[in-house]
Amino acid sequence: MSDLFVGLKDKVKTDSKRIVFPEGLDERILTAASQLGAEGILTPVLIGSEEKIVQKAQELQVDVSASDIIDPQKYAGFDDMVASFVERRKGKNTEEQARKMLLDENYFGTMLVYMGKADGLVSGAAHSTADTVRPALQIIKTKPGIKKTSGVFIMVKEEEKYIFADCAINIAPDSQDLAEVAAASAETAKLFDIDPKVAMLSFSTKGSAKSEETEKVAEAVKIAKEQNPGLPLDGEFQFDAAFVPAVAEKKAPDSELKGDANVFVFPGLEAGNIGYKIAQRLGNFDAVGPILQGLNQPVNDLSRGCVADDVYKLAIITAAQAL
Repeated sequence: MSDLFVGLKDKVKTDSKRIVFPEGLDERILTAASQLGAEGILTPVLIGSEEKIVQKAQELQVDVSASDIIDPQKYAGFDDMVASFVERRKGKNTEEQARKMLLDENYFGTMLVYMGKADGLVSGAAHSTADTVRPALQIIKTKPGIKKTSGVFIMVKEEEKYIFADCAINIAPDSQDLAEVAAASAETAKLFDIDPKVAMLSFSTKGSAKSEETEKVAEAVKIAKEQNPGLPLDGEFQFDAAFVPAVAEKKAPDSELKGDANVFVFPGLEAGNIGYKIAQRLGNFDAVGPILQGLNQPVNDLSRGCVADDVYKLAIITAAQAL
């Protein structure tokens, strides 16, 4: 395990967080929950029928005795949860609709986080991103001043670690969205002991090409600098000007970033998604995420192709976000 997770585990262990796993019957979830519980890193909260979950764990020969198991059908606080949900939705859902919706494990799990019964949620092993993110946006909502959540990957290889954003959520962000993503990504970087230096990426460096696309990024830089005056941030940059000191010296000699960026904000989801996968597959970086940022409480989304180790790592990150 990389130093990244050794450090995070030490942070998280001191303040035992409760992390909800709505997909309590998934074998990857049960395997990760067993490991997290055995190591005393956090308390897994598994959603589903206790009888079925215990039986499945026995079949897999994993021990979930350190986990809490909550069955929505038998939950003693269900009426309170329904009332809280109806109030939070401000007339968008009736009590009858709420009772039906809260039997859905993702809505139920998200309400546990909202009501303070848990500290964060990890889902997506068997659900789509929309199924995980929709309840979070409806119930937990974004932090004050942030209009949209965004998804980052931390790219890790030996001692190297970088943040790539947004690679998961916003298809065509505008300048304001990009400025928000930049600030949120800098905060996420600090979670991993990265001293953030933020590069706003484009196919142009400092006006070398002019188009709507490059001007969108240049405007995002201006907004982000105004809103975060102490943050080392610049652009618009081509990737080499953000990352290679010799290129930065030629293309952007007056920039405060000297080819030493470690947080990379892509101009759109297309570029971000392609970029992180190239680094992962050609550069042999581990891509951990997507880590959702900008929410009032942490909710994170697994890939449906994940393995138990991905669940384990994302749970630790979620607990760290809740500190």
